[in-house]
Amino acid sequence: MATFLHRLGRLAFRKRWYVIVMWLAVLGAVGVGALKAPGASDEEFSMPGIESQKAFDLMEQRFPGITADGATARVVFVAPSGEKVTAAENKKAVEETVADLADGSQVASAVDPFRAGAVSKDGTTAYATVTYKVTANDLTDASKSHLEDTLHAAQDSGLTVEAGGTAMDEQGGAGGAAEVIGVAIASVVLLVTFGSLAAAGLPLLTALVGVGLSMAAILALSDAFGLSTTTGTLAMMLGLAVGIDYALFVVSRYREERAKGRSPEEATALATGTAGSAVVFAGLTVVIALAGLSVVGIPMLTKMGLAAAGAVVVAVLIALTLVPAVLGCWPNAVLARKARRSGRIEESPADNGGTRWSRFVLRRPLPVLILGVVGLGALAVPMTDLQLGMPGDEAKSTSTTERRAYDALAEGFGPGFNGPLTIVVDAEGTDDAKGAADTIAKEIGATEGIVSVSPARFNEAGDTAVFSAVPATAPTDEKTKNLVTTIRDERPGLESETGATFEVTGTTALNIDISDKVQSALVPYLLVVVGLAVILLLVVFRSLLVPLKAAAGFLLSVLASLGVVVLVFQQGHGAEILGVEQTGPIMSLMPIFLVGIVFGLAMDYEVFLVSRMREAYVHGDRADEAITSGFRHSARVVAAAALIMIAVFAGFIGESESMIKMIGFGLASAVLFDAFVVRMAIVPAVLALLGDKAWWLPKWLDRMLPHVDVEGEALTRRADDADPAPAETAELEVTRA
Repeated sequence: MATFLHRLGRLAFRKRWYVIVMWLAVLGAVGVGALKAPGASDEEFSMPGIESQKAFDLMEQRFPGITADGATARVVFVAPSGEKVTAAENKKAVEETVADLADGSQVASAVDPFRAGAVSKDGTTAYATVTYKVTANDLTDASKSHLEDTLHAAQDSGLTVEAGGTAMDEQGGAGGAAEVIGVAIASVVLLVTFGSLAAAGLPLLTALVGVGLSMAAILALSDAFGLSTTTGTLAMMLGLAVGIDYALFVVSRYREERAKGRSPEEATALATGTAGSAVVFAGLTVVIALAGLSVVGIPMLTKMGLAAAGAVVVAVLIALTLVPAVLGCWPNAVLARKARRSGRIEESPADNGGTRWSRFVLRRPLPVLILGVVGLGALAVPMTDLQLGMPGDEAKSTSTTERRAYDALAEGFGPGFNGPLTIVVDAEGTDDAKGAADTIAKEIGATEGIVSVSPARFNEAGDTAVFSAVPATAPTDEKTKNLVTTIRDERPGLESETGATFEVTGTTALNIDISDKVQSALVPYLLVVVGLAVILLLVVFRSLLVPLKAAAGFLLSVLASLGVVVLVFQQGHGAEILGVEQTGPIMSLMPIFLVGIVFGLAMDYEVFLVSRMREAYVHGDRADEAITSGFRHSARVVAAAALIMIAVFAGFIGESESMIKMIGFGLASAVLFDAFVVRMAIVPAVLALLGDKAWWLPKWLDRMLPHVDVEGEALTRRADDADPAPAETAELEVTRA
């Protein structure tokens, strides 16, 4: 692989303008396709195989149109203190508002709360349901403005008027002030690392090209594959982070080879063959981990994983072709200012920050190891209290009308009103379908924890009924989960009594089922990912203990990051700093996301740091000298790469969508722990304690494993033999430029 990439880098250097024009042409073509595309879809969240999904599918089959994905708005009216909405003036204001809402061009219906019985027992609160003919994503600005203007006009009557529902969802996407701040921080880190505007700008420029291409492709394919704005945001998040990092590694190795006296062309080819090999391996681990998300069985998660994997593939291809081409156009621009002025390139000093830190760890390996493990272990403790769920309007800021509508409904109708259970009775083949449905509704209504049951509604064939059961507790309450389990446990007895079967669904039950399935899939997925990590690192490092150490460190960083997510988003410690006003269960997909994404990113740092140690060890350095050598060459670059990723991920904490906010915080925390605690402290401490044993591999296993020259040692030896006077060549090239 290293030889092929060496040739690819040389070809890109020589044919630089063709390569640049090719990438710009691809970007333009995909961009045109994105402009012609209808836009990101309103992605339905489904999970085949769970009871809630089976019930939805049955309703769609027996009640054509009942599960239509038209947007809805639930408008809540609260009377002034001491009054009731049923009072003449208040009732008139509500009815006029509902009539105005029904006048919208895209509105299918607006239900009067007084006719539908949607008034609280104390008469202080009522709600009207507005149904649209189109999805939330297809609502026009005129329809949204009509809804907002009608609500504002209704507030002039003295009523408190709030609204929730999918029609109120903001169709946000990737891009914003927070992301710009992340890129700005990355720019500063690159500038400090390289001491050159060109060297700092090149990774940013090529990463932006890759992200632009990936986002355009997602937009172009969104209608065909049902890709949502959330899918694009995750792809942008990862594409930007790895795009900058991969270009950073190639440019850093290029500067290192130039310092050894290589000509610009040979330095570019060597950087592509050596650092490029590591980029391919690191990118492959990220792609495998992301594509592996498809085994969980959630279509939306599969799409998000594949789209993000595609963005990573683009980042790898750009690092291997566009970066060498740009280096060919301006071979000396990425060098430090001192080198450009003096015409002489100096190698990295033997005593830099990386070597000083490694020596510190080598003198105190056991205390550093204990402190790192205990620290991450302490941060992981809150994970034992992990509760999974899907945040809804209750997790939004109290400044939003959706959150205020949620609170008003909970106060007027009870906390369980925001998450009613939908019971689907399949009475096909029974003699008395109505009697069976009534019996099931009566028994469920008598279950402790159910406050009310709606009348059953039958389909045209009369063999299927649907009714709602309102719990006494909130949708995310643990008691609601237990209630759903209790109702399902009653099913065998009711089925034998009535001859009909039933299933529990609705948003609340669906979220419970998804959380249970994801939780059960987490351990097997974790075992697959960790097992894959051990095998891949076994091939790369040709060591038995180094991969096991890497996998253990990966687990530590993931568990610690999950712990701090629970600490902030579930327990509320420091939540206000991140703009989280309401704590609650952790998003069901969060653990899977962290395991899948952090696995790939953690392997990046493991490969770039430890491979240099192995290279030094193979070339004759003692075990402790190899650790110092690895830190001398790679610590600064790895630290810069980690800071860039943290900055990019942290930028997404500013997103209004709680799912993206949580993912951004979790990924930033995971990279922080993995790069600076695990890779920079625990890894050298463990290697120092193991000594030569760290690089031991049984001979029989050594013969079985394929040889992967990640660092391109054969290329380096070949280059040394072919370039007998490197110093003069380097000085001549800089002076000539």
